[in-house]
Amino acid sequence: MADGIPPPGPDPVGPVPAVRPYLVTAGRVADTASGRALPVETQVVSTADGLDALGRLSFEQHDIVAACRLPQSLAELAARLRLHLNVVRVLAEDLREAGQLAVYVPDAEATHDASVLRRVIDGLRAIPNSRGVPSDTD
Repeated sequence: MADGIPPPGPDPVGPVPAVRPYLVTAGRVADTASGRALPVETQVVSTADGLDALGRLSFEQHDIVAACRLPQSLAELAARLRLHLNVVRVLAEDLREAGQLAVYVPDAEATHDASVLRRVIDGLRAIPNSRGVPSDTD
């Protein structure tokens, strides 16, 4: 706030990282060799080489490889590590080139298929809410 008193309640996001994103990426942007940034739904998972190299990686690279023992999207990874999405994109591309991260870019045709979206919505509606009632009957 303007008077220097923080708002009441816990900080939902946490502290801002002390290092600026352009320092972590050495000023590079999230474009790949093809000229396009990796989509946010791109799945990443650590390789055996990546897990073996954990002790030799920078802090951010270490956190990415360690967090990717199970596959997850770039968006999930950025949120979990509280890093800027473009920083995660750049570092994921670096780690992929070094063989320390496997990157699986989704098929562009499948991501624009309306039937896939309909199946996702139907699946979400089928999940019971906290009262054990399907969510579409609320």
